[in-house]
Amino acid sequence: MVRPLNQALLVLTGVLLGGRNAVTALSPSEWRQQSIYQVFTDRFARTDLSTTVPCEPSDGVYCGGTWQGLISKLDYIKGMGFTAVWISPVVEQIEGNSQDGSSYHGYWAKDIWALNPAFGTEDDLVQLASEIHSRGMYFMVDVVTNHMGYMGCRDCVDYSGLNPFNSASYYHSPCEINYNDQNSIETCWEGDDIVSLPDLRTEDDDVRSVWNDWITQLVSKYSIDGLRVDSGKHVETSFWSGFSAAAGVYMVGEVFDGDPAYVTAYQQYFDGVMDYPSYYWVVNAFKSASGSIGDLVSGLGTMRGTAKDLSLYGSFLENHDVERFPSLTQDKALTKNAIAFTMLKDGIPIIYQGQEQFYAGGGTPHQREALWSSGYSTTSEFYTWITKLNQIRAQAIAKDANYLGYNAYPIYSDTHTIAMRKGFDGSQVIGVFTNVGASSSAKVTLTSSATGFGAGLALVEVMSCTAYTTDSNGSLDITLGDGLPAVLFPKSALAESNICSG
Repeated sequence: MVRPLNQALLVLTGVLLGGRNAVTALSPSEWRQQSIYQVFTDRFARTDLSTTVPCEPSDGVYCGGTWQGLISKLDYIKGMGFTAVWISPVVEQIEGNSQDGSSYHGYWAKDIWALNPAFGTEDDLVQLASEIHSRGMYFMVDVVTNHMGYMGCRDCVDYSGLNPFNSASYYHSPCEINYNDQNSIETCWEGDDIVSLPDLRTEDDDVRSVWNDWITQLVSKYSIDGLRVDSGKHVETSFWSGFSAAAGVYMVGEVFDGDPAYVTAYQQYFDGVMDYPSYYWVVNAFKSASGSIGDLVSGLGTMRGTAKDLSLYGSFLENHDVERFPSLTQDKALTKNAIAFTMLKDGIPIIYQGQEQFYAGGGTPHQREALWSSGYSTTSEFYTWITKLNQIRAQAIAKDANYLGYNAYPIYSDTHTIAMRKGFDGSQVIGVFTNVGASSSAKVTLTSSATGFGAGLALVEVMSCTAYTTDSNGSLDITLGDGLPAVLFPKSALAESNICSG
């Protein structure tokens, strides 16, 4: 396939600058330490920083968020303790609106060699990367290799308007996906007859070559540190080794499935995967007092037994494809338990914009609200809650270089409560979580053999800054008042930190 001259020059530039990735890009082991904030670019911040421009998610159209707007609000993200920023796909999208809305989300590509002008210019994206890095944070970009986008029926696609895959020969024949057939998942088309997503022949050498050239250039030009890969299970697995080598950075794949055996197998091809199995167990456990703690305990055991390396998984409670947790319950105690659980278990914590403001949109597109309507409060209840969780995780990592390699596991459970341990003696975090809700409380006795705490040990429940001391046997009785979780940490390990220092 012939590329324009400027693109060929960029290939050379990528080769010359490729050393930047080898030298400065974070290794997977370094990504374990990070905490990621997911930005949905069109709905995060406008260039004019207006907080009054209306944005109705159900309309499914562009609302005006830009990379310049994001730059202006990076300190809002850093203030919560996040060390990495993941943004929506950046390439030019198909134009127009349909019953499914427009391409404001970034997953309906028209031209992979151009940027989405709705979000900004090349200079804007370069500046965004620079501003993220200047704050000591890392830059992650969402990419889509499975398909392009087309507004119209599957059987009437005009491929000539797509670049560079501009003829039917680059695509599989249109067909509807049978999710019980892996070949169909990989070769048939996502979308529908309103918006079709032409499925690329990613098994072909010429298609792979273009994608590999493209990702090398994208990563180099925009100083990208990591990739979130969309539709990971819809591309044949042999594609990913070449693409990963061409990218040269950490990749976390989206394998949208709740089956742990199915999902964990994909870590052979990605550094990490989005932890969808745990997502479903956590939601079901904490959405109400009748939620299944038992299924959560059992599921976590399954993941520990099958996953290659859980520390590289993306741990999340919400994203742009699933309903927001508060749409299932308005009980803030339940939400605090669910957020704390996902941020303190194994994996790289990911918070989707709006969680820190208790947004409650339901399924797509209602969970894609404009963040500016919140006024970017840095004193709101969940902004400060998430900040504290990032702080205690960072402190545990700082106190023990091996903390992240310790597989979290349940040390206690009953029908309403689960206690988790992560970390070695002296820097272990003991999280106690419950689904009884804000109008109730739960009582738990934790033994020394479970927690690793010695006799007469001074502890701090860091979310409320409450002091505790274990008894002469190293045991501890704790009450989860108002249905809130407890996060226990040895007091001595908080020295030289500002956590609960007041």
